[in-house]
Amino acid sequence: MVRYFLVLLFIMSVFSCKKKLKTSIKTNTKLETSIPIIKKEEKITVKKVLKDSLNSKNAFNFFTEYGKQNKETIVEFSTRLGNFTVKLYNDTPIHRANFIFLAKKGYFNTTSFHRLVPGFVAQFGDSDRNETAKFRNKYKHYKLKPEFRKRHRHKRSALAAARDWENNPNKLSTPFEFYIVQSKKGENHLNFEHTVFGEVIKGMNTIDNIIIEKTDKDEWPFIDVDLKIVLIK
Repeated sequence: MVRYFLVLLFIMSVFSCKKKLKTSIKTNTKLETSIPIIKKEEKITVKKVLKDSLNSKNAFNFFTEYGKQNKETIVEFSTRLGNFTVKLYNDTPIHRANFIFLAKKGYFNTTSFHRLVPGFVAQFGDSDRNETAKFRNKYKHYKLKPEFRKRHRHKRSALAAARDWENNPNKLSTPFEFYIVQSKKGENHLNFEHTVFGEVIKGMNTIDNIIIEKTDKDEWPFIDVDLKIVLIK
């Protein structure tokens, strides 16, 4: 009886691990960084940081200032399967500023949807293009501190930041990869694990069409679903 009980516990633990892997958010490329060091007295200008280096030490202050100068909250994307529009939350200012920074720098125009899991999420912000790799290599020295908010949940249409799960006790977000929750029931197990900083306000039918594209074993679509910025306001 004891042996049977132990075997049953082992089977349940294995099943639990497999389920967690299938419902977790993974980054496509692991970026090495240190925990951000914030100096309140440090004065940072946007031009100076971009001229020198955007890194873990100055990222928080940089995006705080960048957010003040760039107050846009709406970004519309086009794909071969339709358009969709996201609204960014003002109460997650660092993630909002980072997203607008990438949009205005043209980063998204080099990327595509690179992970599609029907009934779960559609992940974007990477590609196999040289332009994407060059951009990520140039700005790879920072990550974002989490901005968890109780009112921002992983509901259907939620926009959130991906992150590494290994060696990341502070749950720092990658600055380059994001996902949209497609499941109707939401994904509440990801609350307070990933920062939700916006939502799709138009075009969820486009996401539904994208997510059923055929993919390889890594969940990358066989035919690229490229992104292009249509509107930023």
